[in-house]
Amino acid sequence: MVAAVELYLDPDATRRIRVLWDALEAEGVQSMRSLLEQRHRPHVSLMVAPRFDPEQVAEALQGTVVAAPLRLDFQHAGQFVGRVLWLGPAPTPELLAHHRLVHDRLAAAGIALAEHYQPGRWVPHCTLSMRVPNTLMAAAVRRCLEVLPLAATVVGAALTDHARGIAHPLP
Repeated sequence: MVAAVELYLDPDATRRIRVLWDALEAEGVQSMRSLLEQRHRPHVSLMVAPRFDPEQVAEALQGTVVAAPLRLDFQHAGQFVGRVLWLGPAPTPELLAHHRLVHDRLAAAGIALAEHYQPGRWVPHCTLSMRVPNTLMAAAVRRCLEVLPLAATVVGAALTDHARGIAHPLP
């Protein structure tokens, strides 16, 4: 498991992604709904690290509105190596600038961040499944395309470390 700074979506977008999770499960694809005793919540991760110290993160982000009311327009489905399926919002200048701001604040505080979440390498996404069987990928992508485009607004943020039971809301 990893720790993350997560951006949460408005109720309508959250509901639509949960419906998509159910559709994927009906196709035989384990969705994020099944993980963490169904406590997983649709989100876009701004930062990931092997572990975060909540107090250090809170201090580094003091005065920063992590849950900025950004508009996210999910326009495509994608796949990462390892059978990870996701929906991707358009990488708008506002989203990329917000990501850089949060990254720079954490990096300046000496917090080690995952390489693939660095500015210029980060692919904004909402993970749907981490274990899509190769034989079911085409059906899973078709299910994703049924919900796109999907407009969302960021309404909350949290520092999470599910392995340690941490979920600290961020401003």
